[in-house]
Amino acid sequence: MDLNERKLKILQAIVSDFISTSEPIGSRTLSKRPDIDLSPATIRNEMSDLEEMGYLTHPHTSAGRVPSDKAYRLYVDQLMKGSDLPEVNKQEISERLHKDADELDQTVEHAAQLLSEMTNLVSFAITPNRSESKISYINFLPVDESSVVLMIVCEDGKVTNSAIRMNSPYTEENLTLMSKVMTHNFKGKAVSAVLTENIAAMFESDMQALAGLAGSVVPSFMKTLEKMLNVDLYMDGYSNIFRLPEYSDVSKARNFLEAVTNKEQFTNVLVNRDQGLAITIGDENSEDLKDFALVTADYKVNGKLVGRLGVIGPKRMKYGEVTSVIKYITDNLSQTFEIPAPEEAAEESAEAEDNDK
Repeated sequence: MDLNERKLKILQAIVSDFISTSEPIGSRTLSKRPDIDLSPATIRNEMSDLEEMGYLTHPHTSAGRVPSDKAYRLYVDQLMKGSDLPEVNKQEISERLHKDADELDQTVEHAAQLLSEMTNLVSFAITPNRSESKISYINFLPVDESSVVLMIVCEDGKVTNSAIRMNSPYTEENLTLMSKVMTHNFKGKAVSAVLTENIAAMFESDMQALAGLAGSVVPSFMKTLEKMLNVDLYMDGYSNIFRLPEYSDVSKARNFLEAVTNKEQFTNVLVNRDQGLAITIGDENSEDLKDFALVTADYKVNGKLVGRLGVIGPKRMKYGEVTSVIKYITDNLSQTFEIPAPEEAAEESAEAEDNDK
C-alpha cells in the first residue's frame, strides 16, 4: 500500500491537530478543514489505511485516531514546517546569554532556563567532562587568613572555583607567585595530562619557598581537576509538565519525574546521543523514556563540542517551534564563547586601541 499524496496530507493534518489539541482526531473534524476537500467517508477510508500501515492508532475510548511513533518520525523527517523565531525572542536570547557571560557554566544554566520558558517543557543542559580541556590560567584569591579560592580557567571558557582551607599562614605575594608558577607550568595542557604529573615534586625541587604553601594547595588543586572530569547536568521547568494534559494523571506525572530525576541514568542517555540536532521519539528512546520525545542540539567552542542542550516532553510536542528555539540558543552559546585565533585577537586589540585614541 502506497503512502500517496492524499494520505500524506491527511496524516500531516492529524499530527498537526493532535499536537495542538491532544484530542483524538476524527474524520468529520478533518473534513471541515479548508485544506482537505474530501468527504468524511473518504477520510475514514484513508485513516483506516493509515492505521493498517502503522501510522495511526485507535484509542478504545474514542472514534478518533492519534499518531503513532512512526507517524511522528515521518512528520519530523518530511512533513514538519520550519518555524522562524520572532525578532523579540531572538533579541531576548542574545541579551540574556551575553549578559555576565564570563563563566560558561552559569551561562549554560541560563540557557536551560530560557529554553524551558520559551518551550514550556522540561529543559536540560550538559557539559561533557573536561578531560581534554586545556588550562588557560590558574589564580588564587585570598578570602581570609585561613582560606583562599582556587580559580582554574580553561581555553573553552570553563571556569572552576573551589575553596581551600589553608594549613599554614600565607601572604598575598606568595599566592601571586604560586599562581604564576602553576600557570607557567600548566598553561595549554589538558586537564587529564596535568593529573598525571607529580605536582608536589615540582615545588619540592624548584620552589622551596612555596613548599609549605603547596602542602595546602596541591591536594585541593588535584581534587578540583578530578571533579572537572565529571559531567554537569542542569534541568529546569519541572512544573511545566503539570500544565500538559498527558500528565494530569498523578501516576503519569510521577513516572515522568522519576525518569528525568534519575540524573546519573539520564545524563548517560544524553551524553551518548548523536551529535548535531537529534530528535528521538517514543520507542527510539530507552525503555524508561519510551513514552516521551527528546530534542537535543550541541553547542561548541571553536568548532569543538562543549555541551548539549535540549528538552524532554510528550511525543506531541511542537517540533518545529522547539527545534527553532534550541538551534538559536545553541548557536548563540557557541558564538558567546568563541575564542578568536591569535591573529584575530591581535587585530581586535589593535582596533580597540585605535577606537580609544
